[in-house]
Amino acid sequence: MAHLLMVESWVGSMSRLLPRAIGEGGHTFTFLTRDLHHYLRSAPEGTAHPLLGARNVITAETNDLDTLLPEAERLHAALRFDGVLTSCDYYLPAVARIADRLALPGPGPEAVGNACRKDATRRVLAEAAVPGPRFALHEEWDDLARSAREIGYPLVVKPVDLCAGMYVRRVDDERQLADAVRAMDGFPVNARGQRRSPAVLLEELMDGPEVSVETVSHAGMVHVVGVTDKSVGGAPAFIETGHMFPADLTPADTEAAEQTALSALKALGLTEGVVAHTEIKLTAAGPRVVEVNPRPAGNRITELVRHVTGVDLAAAFVDVALGREPDLRRTDTGVRSAAIGFLVPERAGTLEALDGNGVREADGVLEVELAEPGRTVKAAGSNNEYLGHVMTADTGGPGARARVEELLSGLRAGLVVR
Repeated sequence: MAHLLMVESWVGSMSRLLPRAIGEGGHTFTFLTRDLHHYLRSAPEGTAHPLLGARNVITAETNDLDTLLPEAERLHAALRFDGVLTSCDYYLPAVARIADRLALPGPGPEAVGNACRKDATRRVLAEAAVPGPRFALHEEWDDLARSAREIGYPLVVKPVDLCAGMYVRRVDDERQLADAVRAMDGFPVNARGQRRSPAVLLEELMDGPEVSVETVSHAGMVHVVGVTDKSVGGAPAFIETGHMFPADLTPADTEAAEQTALSALKALGLTEGVVAHTEIKLTAAGPRVVEVNPRPAGNRITELVRHVTGVDLAAAFVDVALGREPDLRRTDTGVRSAAIGFLVPERAGTLEALDGNGVREADGVLEVELAEPGRTVKAAGSNNEYLGHVMTADTGGPGARARVEELLSGLRAGLVVR
């Protein structure tokens, strides 16, 4: 039995999948958090949050490395950890620093830090000639306006250090750019109490469909598990509205996406102890890197992969965090494609009706999660405002995406927000 240190977590699906994978692997974990109530608030009514099934739950200041690293050393001396991990993007750099300090398995701190900062990713990939959009990084308005004109509208404006598509916007002119920058300025501290960088990233707007490449790195080798497609809505935001695994691509496009992701991971140095989710645009000029995320995919993509291939990316994440070879053997699950679609609110108000009874019993449905009436609804501006999801499987081919869209259409017809 191994003992892992888990430093914070998201409170979505991975906060449930990761404890399950740790337990099924015969291991245990100590959970370290600065705010236990953050997790208690997210627990389903009448149950304890899965993260609270840890061997130990310890409160410490996880946002301050100067205190966190010595605290991790003290805990390691008393409890003896075999690995350290997190599913929360905001703590990936800290976990890499802890692993380095405690001589535990994991990717290098510089590699993780560069992957977690969108501007650093762009710089490293550009130096390695890995294809991406034209970009510029500035803090001052005059510099931003000048670079925007040089890149050319429309373009994409991004914060360098937020997740889930927060404040990522398409802008078509200088007025929209000013509005987007002003909105970012009004969010100086992220949801975990960490002060944000004032830097703003401008990128060329890339055409074409977007996919993600799911990989596992171990012992200097990067293993491709597969390619997932993505649908995006909510313009001018870029909200993920659904995914299907495997992506319905030509063999040539699949190979091109995989090779581009491998080039990006190698350029960043993410070839050891990483389960990664690399987003790629398949543009008319060829594949271009959108982002590199040094952690398992969110939005239940790991479950889509498992339903089709039998490969458990949460379990692989645990294995590589322990320095062990992950089990990436595929099994014939009988499922040829699996897809998920999200119910994205278009207006603010209160959820009055959302009936999913017919959907739950429909053919091919794997999961249905829907918000309860009475919930306060925000008009979606990122991936944080979903009202639920539907996941389906197709045993014959790439039909899961169409089935999800059909079922979501029925749900939207019965959705009432006032």
